[in-house]
Amino acid sequence: MKKRDIRIKRALKIRSKIKDLNITRLSIHKTSQHIYAQIISKDGCSTLVHASTNQVEIKSRVKNTGNISAAIEVGKAIATLALSVGVTHVAFDRSGFKYHGRVKALADAARETGLIF
Repeated sequence: MKKRDIRIKRALKIRSKIKDLNITRLSIHKTSQHIYAQIISKDGCSTLVHASTNQVEIKSRVKNTGNISAAIEVGKAIATLALSVGVTHVAFDRSGFKYHGRVKALADAARETGLIF
């Protein structure tokens, strides 16, 4: 299996467990240049809030959009947006990415800002 196929298989396993919990989820996606985060509703049909390094307000605060400091800014932004909508508890959907580096930095920043998962 290719590396991408292993990640997708891991992501499907995580998402099936989150679906059983019936809770809103914080889903992330990362590329070499950017990181994206979104809060998805319980039924999975709508995105409540989103944040990414493509947004002007986040891009202006960081020097490079593909590093840990950018992930921290996205984590803070998604947490403040989620709290403004009224979402406090989420399940962390890391989309099959391993929990280290930028993924861990985003999660820790979101927890510090007030999200519970």
